[in-house]
Amino acid sequence: MQSNSKSLSLAPALNLFPNLNPPHKTLLFHQICVLVITFLAYASFHASRKPPSIVKSVLGPTVPTNLTTIDSSGWPPFNGTRGTHRLGEVDLAFLTSYSIGMYLAGHVGDRIDLRLFLVFGMMGSGFFTILFGLGYWLEVHVLGFFVGVQIVCGVFQSIGWPCVVAVVGNWLGESKRGLIMGIWNSNTSVGNIIGSVVASGVLEFGWGWSFVVPGILIILVGVLVFLFLVVSPEDIGFSRSGMDIEMSVETNSAEDLQKVESEEAKLIRPENSILDSSSSAIGFLEAWKIPGVAPFAFCLFFSKFVAYTFLYWLPFYIRHTAVAGVNLSHKTSGLLSTIFDIGGVLGGITAGFISDVIEARAVTSILFLFLSIPALLLYRAFGSVSMFTNITLMFLSGFLVNGPYSLITTAVAADLGTQGFSGRNSRALATVTAIIDGTGSVGAALGPLLAGYVSTRGWNSVFFMLVLSIFFAGLFLIRVARTEIREKLSGKYKNVYGEIVQYHAVQGKQ
Repeated sequence: MQSNSKSLSLAPALNLFPNLNPPHKTLLFHQICVLVITFLAYASFHASRKPPSIVKSVLGPTVPTNLTTIDSSGWPPFNGTRGTHRLGEVDLAFLTSYSIGMYLAGHVGDRIDLRLFLVFGMMGSGFFTILFGLGYWLEVHVLGFFVGVQIVCGVFQSIGWPCVVAVVGNWLGESKRGLIMGIWNSNTSVGNIIGSVVASGVLEFGWGWSFVVPGILIILVGVLVFLFLVVSPEDIGFSRSGMDIEMSVETNSAEDLQKVESEEAKLIRPENSILDSSSSAIGFLEAWKIPGVAPFAFCLFFSKFVAYTFLYWLPFYIRHTAVAGVNLSHKTSGLLSTIFDIGGVLGGITAGFISDVIEARAVTSILFLFLSIPALLLYRAFGSVSMFTNITLMFLSGFLVNGPYSLITTAVAADLGTQGFSGRNSRALATVTAIIDGTGSVGAALGPLLAGYVSTRGWNSVFFMLVLSIFFAGLFLIRVARTEIREKLSGKYKNVYGEIVQYHAVQGKQ
């Protein structure tokens, strides 16, 4: 087994353009390239997930505000009294296979070429997204077709996140990880915005185009990934030691210095890396035992429950809720829903920055979660008063809801996947990421499904369900947050994932 077992083949562009290799290009250049390429890759994944929410108002029935009757207009089998239920069931099919596939994808991703595996997921996602849209021209009205396509598409989509997080984790050290990955994780919201704009823009030509165009987009980005993505710095001769040493932490320990030098020597000599236990992939059950994985995973379950309910139902909600007494069009509703994602971009960046400053991921997450409760209630109560209040409160809701969701799926997952228990083993990254996001995706599957059923009782019931979910998300992090606060007050910072880093006072030796 070679040291580059996770990257069996080098990106073709590096062979075609030798000047892209070191020493012609620096480590910083390649780090930026990896961040940009993986950003575009996952943004395209999310852009291809957005069409179902945009076309819901076209496929499904018109639900009057008085709920006394339901218009049968729409696309069979999604019209009629059970239309919203069936739309929720299609979402469930996708998100269930996505969550199950996430666990498997993380396990496989730690053992094979991440670049090729990621490209495989992107090509499959693009094909089945296009196939769903072809149902428009083929005039398919069979529920089984749409459910089956979404099940397979969900499996391919599940490959994306563990791969991109593992690759980024390979290239980034821990310093400022929360801020950097908070900015990078805006790929989800940017992808949602692109998907909403593209799907809404072509909706007037037929709902099938809302799937075909994003499907082609992810295939094209997949070609870019295949040509240019470098999985690990060691693959092109860089040492990872420069990234892993957090320069802001001073230590006078000779033992720590010796350990750093030892790690550096191993990284410079890749042929010896197979002797290091960190070269073996971590087991699934072993990853669950890493301190902090379980509470953050279950917190993300409820966080994604809320986030994905908005992802799949917000355009439908806007379409069927009058703003200043006016019912908005399908296209306008889809475009207006991007305000939630714009707020999510800034929320993820802000949460990452705050967590870096106070060095407390759980405290930051709880702060955002509990503040999002009044924000959602205000949006439901006053969002229909005027367009200004709708946009303002929608932005605030997206800011607070997506903040902890972004933080947990990026910085927290990367911290957990490379911290002490696993010997700073980057090969645990995809597995740990898959466990956290896979558990969250179970909540993501239930949220849109329940929203489809609960919405027939009125939107107040839906928002009550969302508030309750956020409350439970916060509860799972209370113990971790208490540990963070207690250690900060006692003059220590305890890494909640099992490592204790104590800041010693400067010794009075002259």
